[in-house]
Amino acid sequence: MEDALGRIAHHFTRFAETDGADDALYQALATVIAADPALMALLLEAPPTQRKPVLLLAALHDRILAGEAHPLAAYYASVGGQRAPDGELGEQLRDFVRREDAALRALIRTRTTQTNETGRCAVLRPALQALAARLGGTDAQPVELALFEFGCSAGLILGVDRYAYDDGVETTHGERPDAPLISTTWRGERPAALLGAPRWRAGRRMGVDLQPIAPADDVAARWLRACLWPGDAARRKRLDRALDDARRHPVPLLRTEDGLADLERWMDELPAGVTPVIFNVWVLAYFDAASFQAHVERIGRLVRDRGLVWISGEVGKLAPMASPPDCPAGESPGSGTLWTLQWRDGGEVRTDVLAWSHPHGRWIEWLDAGHARSA
Repeated sequence: MEDALGRIAHHFTRFAETDGADDALYQALATVIAADPALMALLLEAPPTQRKPVLLLAALHDRILAGEAHPLAAYYASVGGQRAPDGELGEQLRDFVRREDAALRALIRTRTTQTNETGRCAVLRPALQALAARLGGTDAQPVELALFEFGCSAGLILGVDRYAYDDGVETTHGERPDAPLISTTWRGERPAALLGAPRWRAGRRMGVDLQPIAPADDVAARWLRACLWPGDAARRKRLDRALDDARRHPVPLLRTEDGLADLERWMDELPAGVTPVIFNVWVLAYFDAASFQAHVERIGRLVRDRGLVWISGEVGKLAPMASPPDCPAGESPGSGTLWTLQWRDGGEVRTDVLAWSHPHGRWIEWLDAGHARSA
């Protein structure tokens, strides 16, 4: 137990220094928790692969969003709080945890972090265009794709072609005036050729998850909100709009322990001429080493034998290649997100590096020049 708490303390300290720095409250909470074994011990209720700061922080946020009256809520902008982190935060947190102990432990045991961050569509959108270009898609004759999201949560990223986009250079309107608006900035080259009208269309979409969330389930949707940073009003608005969109465009979201087996069955039902595309973003970090390796090998076989395409957005060390590029200068290797495309070019399986991005798509550094590299 002591070793486990030591690892958890390290994770919270790193979180306060890196990812949590985006939110003053989460940075302060992570610092308090990292110094308190009793608070850290709550995460021991979770499976080892889920013992991450964001899970405990989301559980706390969920109880705040549930309307539980407590002075701690005054620190949470998501419920109207305006109090900045101060010297009383630690004691208020400990008192809240004592009162909500059973509910917090139940959430930590049964939930997983599921941000379902639609901002990642800022990168998925040009990634799909890059794929369409490789497959010969044009504005006049788009290629037919079938999208399969691995680790789908509520399947919100599957709506990538219905959303509105603003990259600081131009704005692309969504399917409706109230479509989620995905904002990003480009570092370096902006791949303008990949940002026009989609050169692909998807008549079929599906998602798999250990715990998929039905967009119409209010309690489950609250958990998605709880997984957001409390101070980020723009993400909350975008999430709510994406949930509304998903209710209008329902897709099958399957609860499963073996998503790739379900992928194969799904592929069996696809019409001829449709290219299946599996994508995952910030999912594979929850695999242990053996499961990760088996997953990569299984997808590789499906790419080689059945023409599957794999788009992966994960930290660099989890890229499906032997020598991923270095993370951009000034960015944390633990949060910089490397996007890769694995596909079958004739008889050869190729893996292309597409881009680095912020984990929520706030910035993109496009790397792909259309030249494939061998896997």
